[in-house]
Amino acid sequence: MLGFATELTWRTSSWSAGSNCVEVAGNNDAIFVRDTKRRTQAVLSFPSSAWKIFVGSVQASIGDCS
Repeated sequence: MLGFATELTWRTSSWSAGSNCVEVAGNNDAIFVRDTKRRTQAVLSFPSSAWKIFVGSVQASIGDCS
């Protein structure tokens, strides 16, 4: 497993349903995403600035997610 991934606090996405879940974690520099069913496999990482742009685009497309 990736060493840094064990040091993060992971949470299940509020948009996940049933067994199709993703988990997210973050720090000051990046946001990390992984498959709940494959926690020991690949982790995607995004710069925090890119993640903000992504979330803003999603919110603009479907409305406020909160």
